[in-house]
Amino acid sequence: MWRSAESEDDVANSPILRWVQSRMPVTDRLHGERFWIKRQDPLTGRMKRVATPLLLALVMIECADVIFAVDSVPAIFAITTDPFIVYTSNIFAILGLRALYFALAAMVDRFAYLKYALAALLVFIGSKVFVADLFGMEKFPPVASLGVTVAILATGVTWSLWKTRDPKADAGN
Repeated sequence: MWRSAESEDDVANSPILRWVQSRMPVTDRLHGERFWIKRQDPLTGRMKRVATPLLLALVMIECADVIFAVDSVPAIFAITTDPFIVYTSNIFAILGLRALYFALAAMVDRFAYLKYALAALLVFIGSKVFVADLFGMEKFPPVASLGVTVAILATGVTWSLWKTRDPKADAGN
């Protein structure tokens, strides 16, 4: 994640996207807010439903949601085995993350260094197990974990805001 923070992923080569495109015809351009359009088949002359790239985008987002939900199940089982809490926590996480995604997508230029902070946060979360074992602790203290998490995220956000500030606004002050 740290090394690829500067590069863009090539979504066109996604196996999921290729699989969907092999199963249904897809137009090469958007048609407003429509997922499907009707187009005449040149071979038979009959009207045929054709997917738009907007449907492909929806499929990719939903696949990411399902992968996230499946990935989250072992983490929640580490906390509780109550099925109600397991299901509802995953549902609310998916709904909340989608809203958070759109909020962050609107401000992605302003938080240029947040990717690096998130990469450091993942390293910290992954290393907590080893640190606890190294010092003979059963678990890493939750207060310390929350403190480090807040500090890493706050540093990433603050550094991003400082580095991407408007120099014209600073010159007027």
